This record gives sequence, structure tokens and C-alpha cells, in this order.
Amino acid sequence: MSRFELFVVLLVLAAWLPGLGILAEAWSASDFATHGFLVPIVAIWSATAHRETLAILPIRPSTGGRIALAVCAVAYLAALVVRQASLLGVVFVAMVVALVLALRGPRWVSCLRFPLAYLVFMIPLPPAWVTPLIVELQLIVSTAAVRLLQAFGVAIFREGNVLTLPGDVSLFVAEACSGITSLITLVPIGVFIAYFTESDLRRRLGIVLAVLPIALAGNLLRVVVTVLLAIRVDAEFATQGPLHAWAGVATYVVGCLCLLGVGAWMRRFGAAPRSDVSG
Repeated sequence: MSRFELFVVLLVLAAWLPGLGILAEAWSASDFATHGFLVPIVAIWSATAHRETLAILPIRPSTGGRIALAVCAVAYLAALVVRQASLLGVVFVAMVVALVLALRGPRWVSCLRFPLAYLVFMIPLPPAWVTPLIVELQLIVSTAAVRLLQAFGVAIFREGNVLTLPGDVSLFVAEACSGITSLITLVPIGVFIAYFTESDLRRRLGIVLAVLPIALAGNLLRVVVTVLLAIRVDAEFATQGPLHAWAGVATYVVGCLCLLGVGAWMRRFGAAPRSDVSG
């Protein structure tokens, strides 16, 4: 990187300090957005996988990139005025692409398409998008948990997201148990695993699509275990103790392992059969 390029990058980063502060607030505000802190780091690491190709690519700065950079600068100021985190995230990703295009050229953008596209996951989702999804997931998980427990003879009833247990004990299926955190945070992990462990497009899509059932199944199991603990031990222990908090972490870790397992299963059983041709 030349001194001029370094100066431009540092200037852009300095200008983005207020915007990054707003993004950090949005990432910290909810459990399902905290992965935003890690996405840029993962994207930079992903870019290093292309360093050998980048070393031989010609550097051809693009005039179109400079124009795009100027447009992004105006959009950034507008987003900064309204303090809209989602809009700031979109502008940041666009500005990074424009910066690469302006300094290094379109072939660099093409080579770095995965790291650049991966930055999309750092964009905080608008609450208007997430809230209806949370409500729907809560209903799906609570309904499935009640039906499963009733099938095994547990006297449990549901009214909305409130579960009534024996002894007139009530449990509320909260946002944390809806699966929203697992769903939103496992998607970037699934994309990362699919890209770096698979070369076949169908297997890559299979890993990413597996996120939804894995997230729902993991949180369904979490709700079922919580209900059983509330019945057998104590409702407060099941819902407020450290075990409940660690159950969320365990659900997430198991989800990541399941994604790796899906990829391994598809590589083993999903490969096209070979046909031997003898002359």
C-alpha cells in the first residue's frame, strides 16, 4: 500500500468514527446484533486468503470508484444526521467497495467479492423487520414445545407464549428462547463455513439453508428442557439461574457444530457417484 492509499484509508476511517460509534451502539443493543463487532475482522481475515492472487493483480484505480466514493460520502453525512444505524451500515459497506474500486480497480473488487459481500452481515437489521420475526418464532417454538411435551404425557397448556405447567406454574417463552439470536448469528457462520469448506454450490446452499431448522430445533430443545426442569426442580432455577444462561450459549455452540456436521454429511453422502470407464 502506497503512502497516498494509506492516507486515504486513514482519512476515511477517521471520518467514520462517529458512524462506527452509532453502529457499535446498535450492535450492543441486542444479543442478535453483537456479531457485528466480529464481521469486519472475519472479512479482513477472509481477504488474506486471496493475498497470493492480489499480489499479481494489476492496480488500475477506477474513476467510477472515485465518483462512487463521493456519492457514499454524501450518503454518509445524511445517514449521520438522522442517526439511522441500518442506513449507516449499508453506506459503510458501499463505501468500502467504492474505496477498493477507487484505489485498486475492478479486478480487485472481483477478487475480494466474498470478503466485501460478507460485510453485509455487519448491517444492523431494522427493528421493524426483526420484531414480527421474533413474534412468529416465539409462537412456533412454544407451540412445538407444548405438542412435544403433551405427546410424552406432560400436562402442559399454552395461551399465546405463556405455558401453564402442573401446579399452576406459568412460564413465558421470551425473546431469547425464540431462536432469533441463533438464527441471525448462525447465518454468517453458515456462510463462512460453506465458503471455506465447500466448493460445490449445492452443498454451500445446503449448509446455509440448514441454519433455520438447526436454530429452531436448538431452541425447541432449550424450551423443553426448561419446562422439565421447572416441573422437576424449580421454576426460578430453570428460568433465572446460571444454568438457563449457559443453556443459551450451549444452544449456539451446538448449532455451530451441527452446521459443520451438515457439511461433513453432504460431502460423504452427497457426492456424485463415479463411473469407471474401461477401454
